[in-house]
This record gives sequence, C-alpha cells and structure tokens, in this order.
Amino acid sequence: MSRIGNKPVSLPAKVKVNLSSDRSVQVEGPKGKLSWRLPEGIEGKVEGETLTLERKSESRQVRALHGLARALLNNMVTGVSAGFTRNLEIQGVGFKAAVQGQKLNLSLGFSHPVVFDIPSEIKVTVTDNTKLLVEGIDRQLVGQVAANIRAYYPPEPYKGKGVRYSDEKVRRKEGKTVQ
Repeated sequence: MSRIGNKPVSLPAKVKVNLSSDRSVQVEGPKGKLSWRLPEGIEGKVEGETLTLERKSESRQVRALHGLARALLNNMVTGVSAGFTRNLEIQGVGFKAAVQGQKLNLSLGFSHPVVFDIPSEIKVTVTDNTKLLVEGIDRQLVGQVAANIRAYYPPEPYKGKGVRYSDEKVRRKEGKTVQ
C-alpha cells in the first residue's frame, strides 16, 4: 500500500490541472505551464481543490509508480504556483561568476573561463560575484542545473575551495605536517 500515492494533492487557487484521456497531465499556474504523462496503470481525478491518483492493479510495478506519480504531480503543482530555488556559493581567492545573457561565466582558477549555457526555463542570478541563485518551475531541472554548475569545481577538503550548495557542510581534512 502506497502511503504517498494515496495522499491527495491540494491545488492552490490559481492552478489549473487538465487530465486528458491519453493519461497526459497539464498543470498551469501563475509561473508557467508543465506537462507530464501518467504511467500505465495509474489514473488521476480532479475533485474540486484536490487531485487524487488511483491504481488499476496491485502489481509491484504499479504500486511503485503510484507514489512516484503523486510526488511528481505535487512538484509540478508547487512549481507552477511557487517555483523552486537552489542556492550555490563559490569559495576561493579570485573565484567569481557572472551572467552574460543566457551564459554563466565562471572563473574557477583554471587557465580559461568556464562557460555554462543556461537552459531557457531556468533563471540564474549572481550576487556579490560569489553567490548564485538558480530558479525555475521544474524541480528536476533546477536541481540538475545546480549539480552541473557544482560539478565544474566541487569543494575540496583541504582548503574548502570550490562551488558548493549554500547548506552543504564540507568535511575538512588536516594537511601534511612537517616533523
């Protein structure tokens, strides 16, 4: 029994959900529009201010997808109403970032600048040259863009230099000692 899948998704006032007969779902809100296709064996119903999901069979595959489908639809509703954000920090002497159109220019101590192409659905804001804010309505895409930016120079354990999430704790190591 899926505990997550049985919970109804509450719909805010300005969010519209459209379920079509081919199992595709369109969620539209003040921030934008998202669409997704329900997996085989899962059906959705919109009743007033709630969205509920039901499964047709009790097979292991359908039970696993029941909770997943509910979580993804809840993320879609949250994304089009409030949006998602991810904060990144750059630490290191001379390390900085700048947004130039749809490109993020990172100076991370390499001999060349690192240029990251920002997807059209994502907005990246840089403050103080070292703090990045990744915003968007698709939770998966926001997290993936933040992870891709972090992957250029993950925080290293000796000096703590690199790109890190703002809530990330980096375990520091002690360096070599002279005897």
